Amino acid sequence: MPRRLLQLYLGLVAYGVSMVMMLQARLGLMPWDVLHQGIALRGDWPMGRVAVAVSFVVLLAWIPIRQRPGLGTISNAIVIGLVFDATMAALGNSLAGIGLGSRWGLLVGGIVLNALATAAYIGADFGPGPRDGLMTGLARRTGRSVRLVRTLIEGGVLLAGVALGGTLGLGTLTYALVIGPLIQLALPLFERRARAPVALGASA
Repeated sequence: MPRRLLQLYLGLVAYGVSMVMMLQARLGLMPWDVLHQGIALRGDWPMGRVAVAVSFVVLLAWIPIRQRPGLGTISNAIVIGLVFDATMAALGNSLAGIGLGSRWGLLVGGIVLNALATAAYIGADFGPGPRDGLMTGLARRTGRSVRLVRTLIEGGVLLAGVALGGTLGLGTLTYALVIGPLIQLALPLFERRARAPVALGASA
């Protein structure tokens, strides 16, 4: 149990840091963060707190699909956004002037860290994050494939985020193409027991 808890919270902290790395790269965000950023820009709110608020709104959508949250679900909803805001406050504008090569380095590092962080918190087996649980719950209730449900949800989220002013770029496409295979590779390193990996979404 102590090891699983440590793995869970280190994974959530790393996920928040990976979000900052991708944002600071200024090359495009993961779909859910495009939405978070768009809402934050419209309301002049910290993006991390927007992510927390959106997480709890998503959790309300679990009720009709009878999805049950766990410790990892609630922790995911709170910790990632708070870590994001704290990391952004600590960095300030220190990365504003970096070159394109460094920005791509930040993006790639952020994507890899995001995959490891996702595998870590999933592997701790304390329950899926709000967004992952929504996706798998809808797939179970509708009988549709996880891939189709994921595509529809993240496509809708991305369109809404872009309409609100969120950042769409090559980084968004890169993330979409490689995050699934990276998580698949990382999961065996963190799973606490042998089981078939679930094709979860890219975001928390």
